[in-house]
Amino acid sequence: MSTQVETIIEYQLENRDKKTVFWRGILAFPVILFLASFTEMAHWGWTSGFLVVPTLLALVFTGKYPSYVLNFNHALFELNTRVTAYVFLLTDEYPSIERNPKIAVILPDVEGGKKLGRLIQIFKIIFVIPLVIVGALYLIGAMVVTFVAWVQTWSTGRYPEWALNYVLGTIAFWNRLAGYALLMVTDEYPRFTL
Repeated sequence: MSTQVETIIEYQLENRDKKTVFWRGILAFPVILFLASFTEMAHWGWTSGFLVVPTLLALVFTGKYPSYVLNFNHALFELNTRVTAYVFLLTDEYPSIERNPKIAVILPDVEGGKKLGRLIQIFKIIFVIPLVIVGALYLIGAMVVTFVAWVQTWSTGRYPEWALNYVLGTIAFWNRLAGYALLMVTDEYPRFTL
């Protein structure tokens, strides 16, 4: 089993619904609002609603990862990935608030926290800074690529293959980074590549 977060997205290249592609930003607004409702107060907004502080405290002081916290974070993480795949035009299927096997995030088995180091959890916020900088550049590139793909998909009904690998890689990169720093399901430093 992998020690990194794995992302599975069944994308759609052909026969795209041009109307939903054109209006994607407006159509995605309700589910984005739903996802945003999980975000805590503004000063904790960067955590996107994940239960980060309780996880950190439980891992550092008890060495255990509470199963209910892991289940909540995993469900919210998958919802975030479904919304991202929809917004970035990888699928025309509206993101369900329930689990969808076509878009899944597979977390490494933490064995209740036994596979995770206690003290490294505190320093991950520092270790992740270079990854966030690289990830921001990848994200800017993915937005530009998605805009060009949006025009092409809207006009032809086909998502361009040249854009697919970059956008999928960017989503997978951010999921690995979030699994390392926010969800704390792995101590293996994520790779910088897409």
